[in-house]
Amino acid sequence: MTILTALLALGGLTLLLAIMLIVANRKLYVYEDPRIDTVEDMLPHANCGACGFPGCRPFAEALVTGQVLPGKCTVSSEEGREGIADYLGIALGAEEKQVARLACAGGTNVAVNRAEYAGLQSCRGAALVSGGGKGCFWGCLGFGDCQVVCDFDAITMDAHGLPVVDEDKCTACGDCVEVCPKDLFSLQTISNRLWVACKNLETGDEVLEDCQVGCTACGKCAMDAPDDLITMIKNLPHVDYGKALQTMDPIQRCPTGAIVWLDKEKGSLRGRESKKIIRKDSRPMGYS
Repeated sequence: MTILTALLALGGLTLLLAIMLIVANRKLYVYEDPRIDTVEDMLPHANCGACGFPGCRPFAEALVTGQVLPGKCTVSSEEGREGIADYLGIALGAEEKQVARLACAGGTNVAVNRAEYAGLQSCRGAALVSGGGKGCFWGCLGFGDCQVVCDFDAITMDAHGLPVVDEDKCTACGDCVEVCPKDLFSLQTISNRLWVACKNLETGDEVLEDCQVGCTACGKCAMDAPDDLITMIKNLPHVDYGKALQTMDPIQRCPTGAIVWLDKEKGSLRGRESKKIIRKDSRPMGYS
């Protein structure tokens, strides 16, 4: 009799818990549109954050609920974005791609080191010791922390110890921006081709003793730029990318090539009056 009572009690308790679970499921159930899974599969799965969302899944949810348009995903291909737009029956939308840009051109072929650094071989490590051993305090230290943190293989170090960004691979995730101890990286709209490749705040030709391509704050680029496209702020030219016109005129009289035009095919173009680089150094990057 005791065993029967125990079995009945256990069965009753099981039944009660089952009923409670059924009720809870009905009360707490949140409907999820099945299209979210399909749209997520159509996205590049980069989870880079370039769209402004923490990953492809949240972005897919926003697409299905009509919060954004497919064009917001600048990492996906044009065909991929069009496929999502067709599937959801919405407009494609347009969002210009952003890429990481480096505000320094001072590789080992043009810039000098003033001290030997023998610690942890990273930019962050070197920067902790009096800002690093480079003559230009604001210059790239060249140990490649940015390359290490880039999950998309969009950054490689060139022969002179400078990071080179592959615009096609860059997703504008911002990891290089965060890791650089000199704050040399920033995310820029890809069509902005007029670029100040320097962050030095000193003035005069003394700058050239540390870096041949450093900005000397001569102001010629600002003088030649139309419609106040460039202004000098703290001895450094600043380009107003809100202006409709971008032109190569401001780079032409730059004596050092600190301001350049970033051509998609030809790379970084210097102005006609920029001095030729004299010192050549093919040493691997490091302090010596």
